[in-house]
Amino acid sequence: MKATQQLIDEHRAVNLMLKVFDHALLRPRIDLEDVEQIIGFLKGFVDKCHHGKEEDLLFPELIRHGMPESGGPIGQMLYEHQTGRSFIADMEKAVRSLKNGQSDAARRLIDAGRKYRDLLVSHIEKEDQVLFKMADNLLDETVQNRLYEEFELLETERMGPGQHERYHELLNNLAAKYLGNHGGHHHLT
Repeated sequence: MKATQQLIDEHRAVNLMLKVFDHALLRPRIDLEDVEQIIGFLKGFVDKCHHGKEEDLLFPELIRHGMPESGGPIGQMLYEHQTGRSFIADMEKAVRSLKNGQSDAARRLIDAGRKYRDLLVSHIEKEDQVLFKMADNLLDETVQNRLYEEFELLETERMGPGQHERYHELLNNLAAKYLGNHGGHHHLT
């Protein structure tokens, strides 16, 4: 399997969680426990693992194959990863305030959550439509296979054994709760 295909499959899972998050933020009473679990998924699965594969393995490989490091798509993707991290920090701060009884922080949570969702949805589209297509042209099968193996290794190192499955279960449970049957059953491959 192509390394880029693994990232595309993960994007589907991320998009589903973003839909769930959206619905969680629409509830008149936001379930903070769910929101904390969603933020945990965004930090652990999306940032540490998925973005880790891109930043530590895919992007350096593309640079070795002649793609510019700054400017161009890689520079833009790195900038967007950083922006996403700052939105996550805003969400965590808002959740802490809400737990301390500052009800006006709900607005800040919703605001940061929506900004994060909008950023990630367009970010994923750019990667799927532009960057990964460029990657597929630049990287031959041998490199893609090696990257795939390295992705698997990074995942185990960053998340530990069984964590992938736990995120998978969380995603399916929350999708069932917030999206009913529209979410469908999703496999994090």
